[in-house]
Amino acid sequence: MYIDTHCHIHDSAAFPDIDETITAAAVAGVETIIVVGTEPTDWERAIALAERFENVYAIVGWHPNYAVAFTPSSMETLERRLSHPKVLACGEIGLDYHWDYTPRERQFEALHAGLDLAAKLDKPVVFHAREAYSDLLDVLEARTPHAYLFHCWAGDASEAARAVALGGYFGIDGPITYPKAEGLREVIKGIPQDRLVLETDSPYMAPHPFRGKPNQPAFVPQICSGLAGALGISLEECAKKTTANAKRFFRL
Repeated sequence: MYIDTHCHIHDSAAFPDIDETITAAAVAGVETIIVVGTEPTDWERAIALAERFENVYAIVGWHPNYAVAFTPSSMETLERRLSHPKVLACGEIGLDYHWDYTPRERQFEALHAGLDLAAKLDKPVVFHAREAYSDLLDVLEARTPHAYLFHCWAGDASEAARAVALGGYFGIDGPITYPKAEGLREVIKGIPQDRLVLETDSPYMAPHPFRGKPNQPAFVPQICSGLAGALGISLEECAKKTTANAKRFFRL
């Protein structure tokens, strides 16, 4: 059985038939799906889907690309949403230097506010980092250790070592299956296997051989197969380990 630890299937434009999407995932062996809300309106959609389906849970937080709308007062709303029984973590929060949707000063403000709230509520944290791992790790290394998961890991080996030293977990996505992703596979091989979890980030980054098509939770087995190949273990062992890791991190 598998767990999709990060997806956006509450986006009705991308997933107009949510029942079909969740049924397809179940047929593929995906037992649990975690949807991620990125800003206040999206938090509501994510939680509503989690309330509708027993095997769906939510994560909510200020995504750095949406944090241009962040205000300190918004954290009161976020605190209430994080207290929902089906909300597992604060996220995806972090830093994004690839896009310039949000000034960096505002990204840091939202990041620190999210980290403070997660510490207050004892909630795990899920990070988004794009071309910003070093600065994000600098922030985390200066704080009290907490439960961290780096969604869609794409950092280098030295950055991975720093994240491992923080006790971090790593989300593995479709790119692990791409023929030209040898560098990523080499980095992942150096990470302890008890820190790896599977995710699709649906509808983005579909794995081979579905690349170029909308991603969906039913494709988790292909991602697991790619990870198993990189690690030199069987598909069954990889599924067992990553599911156990996800349950441990999210306290399922």
